This record gives sequence, C-alpha cells and structure tokens, in this order.
Amino acid sequence: MSFSEADVQDALKNLTDPNTKKDYVSGKSVKNIKVSGSDVSLDILLGYPAKSVWEEIRAMVESHLKSTLPGIGKVSVNVTSKVVPHAVQRGVKLVEGVKNIIAVASGKGGVGKSTTAVNLALALAAEGARVGVLDADIYGPSQPTMLGISGQPTSIDGKSLEPMTNHGLQAMSIGFMIDGEDTPMVWRGPMVTQALDQLLHQTRWDNLDYLVVDLPPGTGDIQLTLAQKVPVTGAVIVTTPQDIALMDARKGLKMFEKVGIKIVGIVENMSTHICSKCGHEEHIFGAGGGEKMCGDYNVEFLGGLPLDIRIREQADSGNPTVAADPDGKIAKEYKQIARRIAVKVAEMAQDHSAAFPKIVVQNT
Repeated sequence: MSFSEADVQDALKNLTDPNTKKDYVSGKSVKNIKVSGSDVSLDILLGYPAKSVWEEIRAMVESHLKSTLPGIGKVSVNVTSKVVPHAVQRGVKLVEGVKNIIAVASGKGGVGKSTTAVNLALALAAEGARVGVLDADIYGPSQPTMLGISGQPTSIDGKSLEPMTNHGLQAMSIGFMIDGEDTPMVWRGPMVTQALDQLLHQTRWDNLDYLVVDLPPGTGDIQLTLAQKVPVTGAVIVTTPQDIALMDARKGLKMFEKVGIKIVGIVENMSTHICSKCGHEEHIFGAGGGEKMCGDYNVEFLGGLPLDIRIREQADSGNPTVAADPDGKIAKEYKQIARRIAVKVAEMAQDHSAAFPKIVVQNT
C-alpha cells in the first residue's frame, strides 16, 4: 500500500506533544517529510529545549506512524530543538547576545527564590539550551555562592565584562565585584538600578537562549524600576503554600501586570516536607495555595518543589541539586518545571522588533 507526505502529515495530526498539549502539525514541529517507497524520514523541531525527552518523543512518533500507516517500512525520526527570541515590554532596550529573559521573582524573601532560579537555569541548560544567570539581588547576591564561583570578571576591551562560568552556565553578579561575603551594599535605589543596568548591558553574554534574572524580593520602587528597565520575556513567581507568602506573591504578580510583563506561571516551593529519616511527606505550610492563586489569576501552575535538606545543602556548597544529582527525583522535577517554562515562552509572540519596517508609498 502506497502513501504520500500528506498521509504522514495527516497521521501526525492525531499525535499530541505531551509538553505543549498540541498535535505536532498544528504546533508546526513537523519538518522535512520524505517518503521513499515504503520508508519515511522526518524531523521534529521543538520550539523549546527538551534534550532529556528527545528519545522518548522520537520513539513515540515512530510507533504512532507504524501503527497508523499500514505497510510502512523503515521510519527515521530526528528530534531537535530551536529556541527563538520572543517579544518583551515596549520601549525597553534589548540585550545583545540574549534571546529571552526570564525574571524569577517573589513577593517576599525566604521562599527559596534564588535556589529555584539557579536550579531552573541548570535544568534549562541540561535540556540543551544556552543559559545565563544574572543576579539582580544587589543587596543580597547569593548566586556566586550557589554556583561555586569565586574571583572577579575580566574585561577584554576595558568596557565590557566577560561572564563568569560554572556548571555550564554564564553568570554575572554584583557579588563578583565586592570584597568579602559580609561586605554590605549600602546604596540608595538609583545606584542599585544603575549597577544592574551596567551588569545587564555591559556583560558580553555569549549567544544565550535564556537569561534567568534572579530579582530581589519585594514589590517596592527598586523592583518596579528593574521591571521597567530589564527587557523581560516573561516572569516566574516563586511562593510557598503559606498564606502570608501567597499574599505577597499576589502583589508581585500584579506588579508585573502593571508594567506589561507576561506571567509565565507560578512555582510553589516547599510544597511538602520530606523527612530525611523516614521519607514521610507532609504539607507543613499548607496545601493547594499556589494552584488556587493560579486559578484566581488565570495563570499556569508550573509545579511544586519539596522542602528537602539536600536542596539547601547542595546550593550552599556551590553544587545545586540539578548539577549535583542530575538524574535524581528532585532534579527531574526541576527539569519538568523548566520545560513548562520554556513551552510557555515558546507560545508567546515572537520578537520581530529587529525587522526593518515595510514602507508603503501610496499615490493620493
């Protein structure tokens, strides 16, 4: 029985991408279909990094075609990912060498925002993306410690800074510039925003798919100014299930809405506590708060993360969980959330700001 490229296309209209919940054809992922006799080859090009599930997707597509198209011979499927730039808030200067900026924020301190930010950055990198981290928490920079990076950045031309690197990430932080971990940053708001602007735009970011920006906690003047100066593709809000944390997280969400930044979704940190002795899991801060907040504001619940002593120990030692135990259960949860973030970003409007406007001259 013979079949055509159109038959292959029709067959794939009935196969759903488990990450986007759309079929591969309407998601425009099916490329280069070739039919040679009864043999078929094609490419699946994903708009999000998903290296850990490429093989799973390849096997799923092959199995679906073999079960759908009678008489099919050899099936060859190549799965890859390509990340493109997406639109940011209007009137904000873009950053050279960066396709997309994901702001990780919280309404209050102490919810594990920085630990979540660094592990999500590592998870995106583990999925095959080029990723950087900008530590925008000027008063309490923690990324140098969490990434296990010491020393100061160098400058080749005397104007720009080379990002520091470890665990496959490019990183920049005010923490690299100060002497000693206990040196306080006694700065007023304008100095903080100027420092961040310099760290963002004067770092020679090298072809990043994503720059994860670890914002300071809160919703005050500094956070609002940073939100207006950093060209953000989307924001991720980190909270805990505790009522007081959720109350502040709602304020953070509303702040981003006011400055025209899209909300990618909400991550609930410390969702459950896992006993290090017996493994018993318990909702010590309450349950379902993050999901309820998502329902109230019609945003996506990206996932919950446990309160586990290993996450704290590994981050404090400069070897965060996704790097320390890449195949462990918690790392898989971070990767799952990172893929959801990447999928949400991929669904946003693409950035066409670099294209030259089309000029039409009409006779009147």
